Amino acid sequence: MGNRGMEELIPLVNKLQDAFSSIGQACNLDLPQIAVVGGQSAGKSSVLENFVGRDFLPRGSGIVTRRPLVLQLINSSAEWAEFLHCKGKKFTDFDEVRQEIEGETDRVTGANKGISPIPINLRVYSPNVLNLTLIDLPGITKVPVGDQPADIEQQIRDMIMQFITRESCLILAVTPANTDLANSDALKLAKDVDPQGLRTIGVITKLDLMDEGTDARDVLENKLLPLRRGYIGVVNRSQKDIDGRKDIKAALEAERKFFLSHPAYRHMAEKMGTPRLQKILNQQLTNHIRDTLPAFRSKLQSQLLALDKEAEEYRGYRPDDPSRKTKQLLQMVQQFSVDFEKRIEGSGDQVDTVELSGGAKINRIFHERFPFELVKMECDEKEMRREISYAIKNIHGIRTGLFTPDMAFEAIVKKQVIKLKEPCVKCVDMVIQELINTVRQCSNKVLECFPRLREETERIVTSHIRDRESRAKDQVLLLIDIQLSYINTNHEDFIGFANAQQRSSQTNKSQSSAGNQVSICHVSCVIRKGWLTINNISIMKGGAKEYWFVLTAESLSWFKDDEEKEKKYMLPLDNLKVRDVEKSFMSSKHIFCIFNTESRNVYKDNRTLELACDSQDDVDSWKSSLLRAGVYPEKTITVESETTTSTDNFSMDPQLERKVETIRNLVDSYMAIVNKCIRDLMPKTIMHLMINNVKDFINAELLAQLYSAGDQNALMDESQEQALRRDEVLRTHQALKEALAIIGDISTSTITVPLPPPVDTSWMGGSTGGRRSPPPSPTAPRRMSSGQRPAPRGAPPPPNRPGPLGPFNNSADSPQAPSRPNRSSLPNLFSLY
Repeated sequence: MGNRGMEELIPLVNKLQDAFSSIGQACNLDLPQIAVVGGQSAGKSSVLENFVGRDFLPRGSGIVTRRPLVLQLINSSAEWAEFLHCKGKKFTDFDEVRQEIEGETDRVTGANKGISPIPINLRVYSPNVLNLTLIDLPGITKVPVGDQPADIEQQIRDMIMQFITRESCLILAVTPANTDLANSDALKLAKDVDPQGLRTIGVITKLDLMDEGTDARDVLENKLLPLRRGYIGVVNRSQKDIDGRKDIKAALEAERKFFLSHPAYRHMAEKMGTPRLQKILNQQLTNHIRDTLPAFRSKLQSQLLALDKEAEEYRGYRPDDPSRKTKQLLQMVQQFSVDFEKRIEGSGDQVDTVELSGGAKINRIFHERFPFELVKMECDEKEMRREISYAIKNIHGIRTGLFTPDMAFEAIVKKQVIKLKEPCVKCVDMVIQELINTVRQCSNKVLECFPRLREETERIVTSHIRDRESRAKDQVLLLIDIQLSYINTNHEDFIGFANAQQRSSQTNKSQSSAGNQVSICHVSCVIRKGWLTINNISIMKGGAKEYWFVLTAESLSWFKDDEEKEKKYMLPLDNLKVRDVEKSFMSSKHIFCIFNTESRNVYKDNRTLELACDSQDDVDSWKSSLLRAGVYPEKTITVESETTTSTDNFSMDPQLERKVETIRNLVDSYMAIVNKCIRDLMPKTIMHLMINNVKDFINAELLAQLYSAGDQNALMDESQEQALRRDEVLRTHQALKEALAIIGDISTSTITVPLPPPVDTSWMGGSTGGRRSPPPSPTAPRRMSSGQRPAPRGAPPPPNRPGPLGPFNNSADSPQAPSRPNRSSLPNLFSLY
């Protein structure tokens, strides 16, 4: 064979293929193989049957090979076949092998001519074969037949590419001689994945079917479409021979006679035919395995190390041991408690980089969502003044001229305080929902392998959270009632009646002056900074762009970058409001917009400024910041409220306006105190009654609750997925160890046949007359074969015409030649495509 010392590698790889096929794709190793690629009726099946010496492959019209067939040929003294899917059953009748292939194909793909990438593994033992591993792939088709899908061509191409794109796969490109070689689908696919020709071997079939007076000599001599590894011609049985059950041995004899007697091929007869192809493939696959063996061993070792720890845990595992279940239950509950606390406190080992969760989300509820809900309660200024005016008039009753600000003030304050119940209860609901989500996340992570324990844990902890919910809400409502029970007008932060009256009596001019002073004071007060996308810039002006935004109490500005060196625009916040914008179909961002209540342009020619964020949480956060700056959300006014407003609208006299303004100032001052107090007490109340309590419950009482819930052994029954996972890990680990043991003692110091050098096509760039002579070959001269004839017209005549160059001119068993110039180096791979 020219490389006998390495031939044990092919059966070695066959063992590895069987081992890894039995455990699925867990190892994800690209084992060295030969993929047979070609169009329909190219003769792939006949080539494989000639290798085996038996008729065993399905035949017929349309797509016959509809699943990859991994064919392992093993030289043996006896002859039989076996399938991996029915291992242990020996097939001595090869008609039964064909029927089993057809049946197994239909089992997966159905009888509608569909295809599947799931391979069929067939091993053939025979004294007539050399050790080889080949993959027979479906033939490339153009037109779907029967019930085949319309994209059947693309499906087949995708399946073929899955195999031949692997660097460890040799490509056997089969092309019939009675078709145009330049249109060969097999060679085109091979060129796409192997442009240097390091893995492609050309096979020309049906040489006996070419029209009289034509031949494929230029192709087989590697002149027409040169390949680095060259071409080998074969002659298969005709359909008449197959129907007549012509013996394959007789067919091989006829093939050899054809090459020896044909005037165009007899000079290269020793390098043509099925036995020669079988020998070359054995040689090349052995060399290929040798080259890929170091990386193959390294990959095995890395995967074995990755599974060592997990396999060690599973190796001594006894599912029905009661003591083990008790110990594991305790460990699971402790781990659940630790994981829950880490998610709440923010000290987890695995930090979520996608979204807020656990304690971070609760913190955001406390300090952004809850203040946002509080501010929304006081956003309608006209409604507030109208309520105050009605309160003043109702307190006067039939009496006029009297002013009792205390009663009107208390009535308005109490109404405003009662409104705080809704956002407070909503805050509790949001925290409870996040606590339940955190419990589920922890149970899915820690208790994933024990479904009954996970369900029971979630039920117990969720029930406790719901029980605490009512207590937390009662306490929150109690805080509101406490605020209602006593209006403390002696609070140090309360402005008092005198100050409120003084503010209301100021003139418009002094108000404007005071407003300017306030603006100056707050210019440097930055509320928020961050990146936002301006969404409504036209495509003509560059489309949506991202800018660095700075929000202050007076304006919204944006810059080119976060260094704030070049300001693009500054938008005053006067008369601005916020409106939600529905998310567009083409955009993944969340959008809100700012508009002017007086219908003026906000930014250049735009009536609105659409701003986009990556998430809804970011939108809510920006809206909360804008509320702090006095930019309130747009209020939807119903038809009924519009009617009421227009009916009850009346102009107030100057004296009433001063009274309304005075009480409005008092209410603002006192509600600021109440809001400050509620914003401080709400997180403390929820932390004490909900979050800390739940942590203590999980840490101290969960285990006892689980023991009292029922049978602990039943709780610790593992899931079917976990049992399969354990079995898969142990089998994969054992297979990897066996594979390393198999290849550990293999010597790689044996002789190998070098790859032919790249072919040179420079001599083909001259005139069509082909008068340029190629440079002399640097390789050893070769003996001219018997039966050699002059080169055909149009071929470049080399000096001192040597024998024609075969496809494997550097092989170790090539005939020796006298000292004469040799043909030039072969043309570059696929250079004429």
